[in-house]
Amino acid sequence: MSAGGGTKAIIAALSANLAIAVAKFVAFLVTTSSSMLAESIHSLADSGNQVLLLVGGKRAARKRTPEHPFGYGRERYFYAFVVAVVLFTIGALFSLYEGWHKISDPHPVETPIVAFGVLIFAIVAEGFSFRTAIKESNHVRGKQSWVQFIRRSKSPELPVIVLEDLGALVGLILALAGVTMAVVTGDGVWDGVGTMAIGVLLAIIAVILAVETKSLLIGEGAGPEVEKRICDALNGTPEVARVIHMRTLHLGPEEILVAAKIAVDHDDTASEVARGIDEAEQRIRAAVPEARVIYLEPDLDRAKVNGSV
Repeated sequence: MSAGGGTKAIIAALSANLAIAVAKFVAFLVTTSSSMLAESIHSLADSGNQVLLLVGGKRAARKRTPEHPFGYGRERYFYAFVVAVVLFTIGALFSLYEGWHKISDPHPVETPIVAFGVLIFAIVAEGFSFRTAIKESNHVRGKQSWVQFIRRSKSPELPVIVLEDLGALVGLILALAGVTMAVVTGDGVWDGVGTMAIGVLLAIIAVILAVETKSLLIGEGAGPEVEKRICDALNGTPEVARVIHMRTLHLGPEEILVAAKIAVDHDDTASEVARGIDEAEQRIRAAVPEARVIYLEPDLDRAKVNGSV
């Protein structure tokens, strides 16, 4: 996985979530708080998600085969989509069920000081993980807003980690609020309400991730800025009269397929056209290193030919 894949952010999130999951589960055993149980399952699911992202990055690095001539780059998109499914089914649905169960059969939080201590520890640990994800994302985000970064990023790992960590922090605050209200009022229903709120939050994040990674999995073209650089490289080639049409497709986060029909002068010889295509490919790769697979189809500049008749 490349630096853009956010391996450092994934490792930081995995380390934090494993420690937090253990602490939360111990707190649940002591306090019997449903919010703590929901949060422990949430952290455990997040840990599994980070493992899935690492597995996806490893499998995507495999060399291409005759059966998969364009390689395995999209495995990263597939595993990111699985993360969204896991977050929804394990995290959101379990939290919603546990919250409903606690509201239906409320009981007070036992030993609340343990719950408060664990939640504060978890907020600090998640804050460290979130800070790392923000820092790594800023290396590749450029001038994009965070919404644009989540929607336009072709590398799925960083957006997934950012949203997961954000959801974890907000979820911890909701759990802290639920436990606090349950302790202050003596009514365990508030613990269930906090758990339900965590479930709704996780469901929203899971849907956002599913929509964005589904789009990548189906196949997205390069962004407008990247396509403009490719067109400029083609139009800057002496043997290319103009770009008739062009299509791009992300085979993986750092691998773009470029297919274009280019107009050449009708007086050019075959050797001149071939030389022009070779130079055009070199110019494209210099302008956009991610353009690994390039197919250029030469054609007569019919607009010029027809205009001269």
